[in-house]
Amino acid sequence: MAKKRKKRNPRKHVVTNRRVTANRQYKDTIFRMLFKDKKNLLSLYNAMNQRSYTDEDALEVVTLENAIYMGMKNDLAFIMDMNLYLYEHQSTYNPNIPLRDLFYIANEYQRLVVHKSLYSSTLQKIPAPKFVVFYNGSKELEDWSQLQLSSAYEHPVEDPDLELRVTVLNVNEGHNKELMEHCQTLKEYAQYVARVRKYTSSTELSLEEAVERAVDECMKEGILSEFLTKNRAEVISMSIFEYDKDEEEKKLRKAEYEAGVQAGMEAGMAAGMETKVKNQIKKKLAKGKDAETIAEELEEDTTVIQKLIDETEKE
Repeated sequence: MAKKRKKRNPRKHVVTNRRVTANRQYKDTIFRMLFKDKKNLLSLYNAMNQRSYTDEDALEVVTLENAIYMGMKNDLAFIMDMNLYLYEHQSTYNPNIPLRDLFYIANEYQRLVVHKSLYSSTLQKIPAPKFVVFYNGSKELEDWSQLQLSSAYEHPVEDPDLELRVTVLNVNEGHNKELMEHCQTLKEYAQYVARVRKYTSSTELSLEEAVERAVDECMKEGILSEFLTKNRAEVISMSIFEYDKDEEEKKLRKAEYEAGVQAGMEAGMAAGMETKVKNQIKKKLAKGKDAETIAEELEEDTTVIQKLIDETEKE
């Protein structure tokens, strides 16, 4: 018989023997921690753009550390080849990324031209932006997809004056194999995430035990071994935080779905009742009764009944 899974503390998780606590205020991610290293970031850039640069200093990191939207920072922003790249990691599918990136790129451009006059006759040059999301959530996505700002417009526009496109790359293990082969760090990151996901789904391990097992196995097998050896306690802490965050978001989406279903049912019931009342009104009108008499018989306000009569006559 399988051993009963240990109960998890919903408030905090303390990594045993290391006294590292993952608290709700910690907003960094393992992805961001990995690719804040300019060597790893340059490798990812090269893989994304079929380049072979080796000079890390040619890459200018311009991430706005204080730019926060909904409690989360943008992961990585950098300038390379006179272009501005915004890289974001997501473990939850989010169709609002184009709008978030719009806010972020506006802040970036404002910072880049802060000492220049936008009212002069000289055209102020700015780096062209490129928006990418690296997705590794449990929702099935194709290797490559695209999100557009115009999808959020209440009234669809064929050729919108303002558009922003975000490339979404599925970086779960087994996806985008060519990209993975050209960026070993990204490949090993995907392997680590898959290992964590495997063990956290086990009913025999506590969350802490599952993450520690994944970390220890990856270190032994040479998967992000240097990174994990150097940052073992912090990585375990962040993995626990990320797992809990994903679980909370799943519960939130479930609650929103259930609330939507309930609202739909109530709206359907209301529509059904209105149809029933209109049918009663039609029968009473056919008998020559006026709005005031019908309102009295149905114990309803005359104004409401008159409105329903008007709607009935238009149908």
